[in-house]
Amino acid sequence: MSHTTPTARKLALFDLDGTLLPNDSDHAFAEFMVQIGWVDSVAWRERNDVFFAQYQAGTLNLAEYLDFATSAWRTRPVDEAEAARERFMREVIEPELHPSARALVDGHLQAGDLVAVVTATNEFVTRPIASAFGVQHLLAVDLERDDNGRVTGRARGVPTFREGKVVRVEAWLQSLGHQWGDFEEVLFYSDSTNDLPLLERVQTPIATNPTPALEAIARERGWRILKLPWCA
Repeated sequence: MSHTTPTARKLALFDLDGTLLPNDSDHAFAEFMVQIGWVDSVAWRERNDVFFAQYQAGTLNLAEYLDFATSAWRTRPVDEAEAARERFMREVIEPELHPSARALVDGHLQAGDLVAVVTATNEFVTRPIASAFGVQHLLAVDLERDDNGRVTGRARGVPTFREGKVVRVEAWLQSLGHQWGDFEEVLFYSDSTNDLPLLERVQTPIATNPTPALEAIARERGWRILKLPWCA
């Protein structure tokens, strides 16, 4: 006999960076590596900025970026890396957890909707951020680990990036005993054209704090546009 999770009324999916956060947690964590002295400041910052520009332009090679982004911390003892992440959360992310974004997520949670954060940033960086929003379900780039449990710098399975977000959401729903049609409405909040595959898949795409490129597409297609006030 199979067991399934009771179906919620709605399914609400949230991108993270630029959508629920005014900054990009991936880029910010790499910058934080500079601040704490774990990497060479000039060369690292330049390469980090190049990767971020590629992401914004829709040309990012995720495998190359993931190897770069994890290289600063993956060879360090786990407790050191986790301590750095806790400091990053406290000093960089928590000041950016704005009431407008919290209220948006809380509204869905309190309504009993099934809620998930679906982000192209890796699980190590984003797990505590999703938790800070009160979201149990995180679909992020899963990190491959070697036989000793150390991060290799590669993704495990399908990355939650572009078309991969659709694949991962479908697999996650299946693991819960659900499919798209079980919900009376499926919503996805995102700021980026990188998320067009998932925005086009859901019933209700919501361009949230959209880039100019996504805002133009949203207006052309009649999608809802939501601009959260980034105020304390």
